[in-house]
Amino acid sequence: MNTEKQSMKQYLENPIALTIEDSDAGFEEIRNEAFKKAQEISPDPVLLAWYEGKTGKSVPPNICTREDKPAWIVFAESRGADIVIDVNDEAYIFMFGSYSEQ
Repeated sequence: MNTEKQSMKQYLENPIALTIEDSDAGFEEIRNEAFKKAQEISPDPVLLAWYEGKTGKSVPPNICTREDKPAWIVFAESRGADIVIDVNDEAYIFMFGSYSEQ
């Protein structure tokens, strides 16, 4: 069995890198920082999906099955995700939709 972690970058379009220096930052703080970064692009971004690199956990879980792309990415893209925030080189990846009127 291959236990090597697969990079998600091959599936993501134009991810925005975000570095969080605080090694003690918890999920809520990391998510809030990703949200603030997304707000630089859209005034009211909507979080559609996220992925934790260390554990491989994704939300939503595998509900949209495709062989060529992870389910959480398929889910977010099918709902209009257009902002991807990559925190600390795939420690976390957040996908947002910018639904506000421009």
